[in-house]
Amino acid sequence: MLLFLLLFGISLALTIQSHSYHKSKFISSANFFTGGIYKRAHGIGQYFNLKTENEQLVEENVRLKTLLYNSQIADTTQEFQKDTSFYGGVFRFIPAKVYKNSYSATKNYLMLNRGERDGVKQDFGVVTSQGIVGIIENTSNKYATVLSILNTKSKINAQLKNSNHIGSLVWNTKSYELVQLTDISKFAPVAVGDTIITGGQSTIFPKGVPIGTIDSFTTDISGDTYTIDVKLFNDMTNIGHVYIIENTDAEEIKTLEQSVDE
Repeated sequence: MLLFLLLFGISLALTIQSHSYHKSKFISSANFFTGGIYKRAHGIGQYFNLKTENEQLVEENVRLKTLLYNSQIADTTQEFQKDTSFYGGVFRFIPAKVYKNSYSATKNYLMLNRGERDGVKQDFGVVTSQGIVGIIENTSNKYATVLSILNTKSKINAQLKNSNHIGSLVWNTKSYELVQLTDISKFAPVAVGDTIITGGQSTIFPKGVPIGTIDSFTTDISGDTYTIDVKLFNDMTNIGHVYIIENTDAEEIKTLEQSVDE
């Protein structure tokens, strides 16, 4: 049997070498076979590189968010882009993963894999690429809990994107897709579909972080203000990666505000 296979292999090789048609077919088949192997090997390599690539994308998002939100308070874009380091500017962004997320209770929280050892403190803002998530409430060495915007204790400064009318963002617990913007003046230009953003009148979030769009609105009993239902950009049931925001000027601003109140 072994002798037969040896002789068969030799005759096959001589046939391929002496006939150009058979030779070309053999080379084509060999290329197809090896190409398939290389393609699968490349696919496997890409799969194992996904973690590294995802980490690189997260870091790039951090850099872009740093540039975006700090540029709004820079004197000139050119000077800002020249002088701002990777974590430069007033606002510093820290990437984090969500370990736990609740959204069906009246007081919902998230848990992140970043804590005091990463420089995370109470009252830091938390966002995704889509919009705001909440505010850091408690921290340990390696972890932090976030007061979700889907929490009756949450109250965040927000405004209409197309005007400077400011209100308070709260949650009435009726839907995980909708939050409410209250105390908006009746003179404000309100329309369904308009965008709502952070107002920037606190040390927690920079101005302009997206929140959602106007789903509906009603006039309050007094007739002087609107209560607006805001459909969130974020799907609060599906939060995996977030960015924690540190305002590096927060303590200085708070100290100054306290001196004014005294």
